[in-house]
Amino acid sequence: MWQFFIHEIHRIFRDPGVVVIFIVATLAYPLLYKIIYWNEQITNVPVAVVDLSNSPESRDFLHKWNAAPDISLTHTCTSMSEAQQLLRDQKVHGIVYFPRDFAAQLADPLGQAHISLYCDMSSFLYMKAIYLSCNQVMLESMRNIQIDRYEQMGMDKEFAWAFVQDAPYSETALFTPTGGYGSFLIPAVLVLILHQTLFFGICMLGGTAREDNEENYGVRSLIGRAVAYFLIYYILAAFLLGFMPRLFDIPHIGSIWYILLLNIPYILSVIFFSMCVSVFIRNRESGLVLLISSSLIFLFMAGISWPKEMIPDPWRYLSFFIPYTWEVHGFIHINSMGASLSATVTEFIALSILSVAYFILACILFRIRKSRIVQNL
Repeated sequence: MWQFFIHEIHRIFRDPGVVVIFIVATLAYPLLYKIIYWNEQITNVPVAVVDLSNSPESRDFLHKWNAAPDISLTHTCTSMSEAQQLLRDQKVHGIVYFPRDFAAQLADPLGQAHISLYCDMSSFLYMKAIYLSCNQVMLESMRNIQIDRYEQMGMDKEFAWAFVQDAPYSETALFTPTGGYGSFLIPAVLVLILHQTLFFGICMLGGTAREDNEENYGVRSLIGRAVAYFLIYYILAAFLLGFMPRLFDIPHIGSIWYILLLNIPYILSVIFFSMCVSVFIRNRESGLVLLISSSLIFLFMAGISWPKEMIPDPWRYLSFFIPYTWEVHGFIHINSMGASLSATVTEFIALSILSVAYFILACILFRIRKSRIVQNL
């Protein structure tokens, strides 16, 4: 096993392609993602205004809304067709429409005024910036309108204010204080980078050995090679999942020791999972096809970027066999939510079971492949 360990270390560091995947890509991809999502929130999203009311009430609403940092009222249009053309040309990403009877409906104690808001759904961030900022101004305006109507009915102003504010509330953003997309996405991407670069690197090494007729499918070879991969990737995992969130100022309120402990079964399960797949790799480039085709699938099946309750049951059950699914939930619970290891015991046990199961499966597949090589000889 020691000889296989040393031999695999030499193979890794003598292969420029594997070094790029194992070391360079693993460290460079997080920096790239952080640069892309450096500004976590979009500001000054251009919005077109169609104000057919042209009343003090509509102008007051627009003045308050334009004060929000999220949007900028850049165009004033005389018709919806003009505003729609601006939206099609991507000069604006939203339209707000005030009908002619807006002020009259506000003045009527039984009236109901309407504001129409149109958002560009080509990007979720545009919609979020426009919709949430408009909704906040609308809630404040509705409160003032209710108070004015209660005063018109003869109610005392202080009593009317207390009546409107009978259920005060305060809003607190848990675990992602900035509400930014980067704080939500990057932790999941860090775990996926570890999974996919290790998976691709092992498949590359397996394909190279098969091309060069240097295959060795003994159990001692399996264990020796696995130890080599584990030592390299455990250090990389400690750096990525322990240091990178602090470097990027991503929420990191959990214990780094719990993360390091959870990484042990995770790295082992990915290694043996990848070695099982590598048995079927015929050439060096085949791993790239699997990498490209599986990355987004793993991300979606894990239930991070898409609610797991919305995932069809066959895909959700399939995700249980992917180590990434369990690690990403455990890492986010510990790192971003401050959970203890006891709170993530399900993920830890699942990863341990996958490690043992894939190790046994790898031994079986290695033995089958070894027997076929002997028969061919």
